[in-house]
Amino acid sequence: MSLTKNIREQKTMSKKDGLKQLNRILAALPESEYQRFAPYLTPVDMALEIVLYEPQEQIETVYFPVSALISIASTLEDGTTTEIGLIGSNGIVGLPVILGSGRSSNNIVVQVAGMAIKLSAEILKKEFERGEMLQKLLLSYTEARLIQVSQQAVCNRHHPIEEKLARWMLTVADSLSSREFSLTQKFIADMLGVRRSSVTVAIDTLQSAGMIRSSQDKITILDRESLENTSCECYFFLKQEFQSLLG
Repeated sequence: MSLTKNIREQKTMSKKDGLKQLNRILAALPESEYQRFAPYLTPVDMALEIVLYEPQEQIETVYFPVSALISIASTLEDGTTTEIGLIGSNGIVGLPVILGSGRSSNNIVVQVAGMAIKLSAEILKKEFERGEMLQKLLLSYTEARLIQVSQQAVCNRHHPIEEKLARWMLTVADSLSSREFSLTQKFIADMLGVRRSSVTVAIDTLQSAGMIRSSQDKITILDRESLENTSCECYFFLKQEFQSLLG
């Protein structure tokens, strides 16, 4: 092996190991277990609103988000879209690979551009079937995701738009470990399953209260405590469940 090639491969592995610490599932793996499939991991940049999977699409690649944020969205025949889940650095995109069908049942869309680590679905399934720590982590994450979906159904049915928007912004901020993120009001409306005009009014209300600043499709959380007080109880319930199941 040439010196140049060796240095390049060392840099690639170093980058992967660094990214490993930024995804909760990968970071929780024992080093020996992680190193077994580390050579198959590839860092990738994800552009905004790229569709990773469409409904009924066979999943060939799974993703461990690092700084990207992924939405699981359900779209009706009339084009109405509603978000049913968020996946950030505490999770994995492509759970059906280990659950049986291996097909996506929803649209999986990049909500916030950023970095992720991709892995062949075949490699993930083989590692999962070993029955070691990766299997335990992915089963716990699956349970957390089921809780998230059911709680969001209750939230969308019963809570006012300002509370839902506050909950959603806090969840995005937690997933990105940032108080600032770029999202259009149209995209937020699609993800919450409400009209854009309703989102505009809700954002204006939160901004007038000094909780957030919204400008040029960028949202900055200014007063997190007040935003938490405005949010419905779903935010705290889901945060507690994820911490309990995933540590």
